[in-house]
Amino acid sequence: MSDTLTKDLTGATPAARTKQPVVDCDIHPAYRSPDEMASYLPLRWQRHVADFGLHSPSPLIGALPYPRLAHGMRQDSYPPVGGPPASDLEFLQEQLLDPLNITHGILQPLSGGHGVLNHALGEALCAGTNDWQVERWMDRDPRLKGSIAVMQEDAPAALREIEARAKDKRFVQISVTPRTAEPAGHRRYWPIYEAAEALGLPISLHSAAFGARANTGAGWTSFYIEEHFAFSHAAQHTLVSLIFSGVFDAFPKLKVVLVEGGFAWLPPTVWRMEREFDRYRGEVPDLKRRPAEYVRDHIWLTTQPVEEPTRSSQLSDLIDWVGVDRLLFSTDYPHWDFDHPDFAFRVPLPPEDRAKLMHDNAVSVFGLT
Repeated sequence: MSDTLTKDLTGATPAARTKQPVVDCDIHPAYRSPDEMASYLPLRWQRHVADFGLHSPSPLIGALPYPRLAHGMRQDSYPPVGGPPASDLEFLQEQLLDPLNITHGILQPLSGGHGVLNHALGEALCAGTNDWQVERWMDRDPRLKGSIAVMQEDAPAALREIEARAKDKRFVQISVTPRTAEPAGHRRYWPIYEAAEALGLPISLHSAAFGARANTGAGWTSFYIEEHFAFSHAAQHTLVSLIFSGVFDAFPKLKVVLVEGGFAWLPPTVWRMEREFDRYRGEVPDLKRRPAEYVRDHIWLTTQPVEEPTRSSQLSDLIDWVGVDRLLFSTDYPHWDFDHPDFAFRVPLPPEDRAKLMHDNAVSVFGLT
């Protein structure tokens, strides 16, 4: 691999790069080809997909109408051996894990199984995705940790997959899309939260093009700029639903990680929830605590895409409002808006706060060793 980009940015070779140990909470591994994905499905579903395709509520699945979804990768992330970005472990090690001092990298596979309309196929896709994480990634590099992909619209299917993976401690979270068929706090999803709490596994809600609903309340967007901006919308309505539906009273030890939705929206959202709670708390009399308290004890957010105000002091204020202990660093590799740990937070963070954000918080949340 060429480290031209690395030298251009830092003037140093990869061996001299990031000194702060890093936990990357959002790495997107890719299949080398559609055939590789198919090879992890039972023959029955291989034939089904070949003959009938994947039917999803999302117009983005398969169609790729937005240019970024077809070509939105770092231009230097295509492996020399060929294939899509993040499809070759050796190149990922050389470009990401080794030079950036990543002690643990959490895989966030964008499994189409989350939202396909055929739930049995979705269950098979999620199981194949999880087998693929084990065989192609976790078995080959102990730094890589998995996310249990589940078909959240079919709770019994999700529970079967969680049970099948629970003994493998390299899986450190349960992956659910925030774009669920019903608001995420609805009771149809509670069996998944119950299993997550019992196992001590966080629920990961990754904003992406997959799921049963559009990012916006008004439907599907016309442009990628809208779609990308609206990633934060899915995170917000998911958070509000979880809190006001009583999920955290039912499951007081549940941990939720909101992935790739930014975090600047959190303070005003909490302020608004607090105001509405004061006005309408009679509608939700069973809630035992205030919204801000649930956020403080149950919610973490990955940092990418980092909001970057012109005045860096404003980012410092934002981190103070959110709380540095709520933030988990992520690169979003290999996507075009990748965040580098040496450049993502150009604000005067105390060393102990930087260590929390880059490493220690994630170690605690995911129980990493």
